[in-house]
Amino acid sequence: MELFIQTALGFPFAFFLVLLALVALYWLLVGLRVLRVSCFDHDSLRDDHLASTLISLGFAGVPASFALSALIVTATPVAFVLSLILHWLPLGLLRLPLGFLAIWAAFALASSPSVVACHALARRFHHARRASPRWLLGETVVVRQASDSQGRCQATLESDPEVVVTLHGKGAGCLAGERRVLVKHVVAENAYRAVPAEEYLDAHVRLRKLHLLPRHDI
Repeated sequence: MELFIQTALGFPFAFFLVLLALVALYWLLVGLRVLRVSCFDHDSLRDDHLASTLISLGFAGVPASFALSALIVTATPVAFVLSLILHWLPLGLLRLPLGFLAIWAAFALASSPSVVACHALARRFHHARRASPRWLLGETVVVRQASDSQGRCQATLESDPEVVVTLHGKGAGCLAGERRVLVKHVVAENAYRAVPAEEYLDAHVRLRKLHLLPRHDI
């Protein structure tokens, strides 16, 4: 029992206890309507590094706050097991650097199950009464018909065809059947900007090609 207490209060697991406390406090404030579920979401993915990173990991279609919460909650038991192993081993000065490695490993191992859980709940977020248009950023849509003279067209979510969105692009219009990724919500028009799926660059690719490719006009 003493080992479990020492593990829970020691590094690196104490880091996750702090994160869990912050998650609990955040959702308490959301429940009290002091904060909004979408307070971490923005109208565009441009320069939104948090959203871009989460989308690159597969967390599209849900609020960023929910994705982060799911990742932290899922990583916590993994971190406890790793912390327990570190406490059993006579590591000496290696305990600190291996503790940071354990934090990274816990998030890495928790990423896939967290994404699966978020994908399972994404449809509920799409149809929620208080759903925010921002939650759809990063989702892939299929264009239903070619753009009209004003550059508008209708598209459906590839993962949830019941959700229909309006696209209003700049320059070349959309083609029927084309797959595009939602990258910006234009509040005044209640429409989205979208780029062709094959041209879409997620967070990791953007970092590698930042100086090689021009940025999309979104």
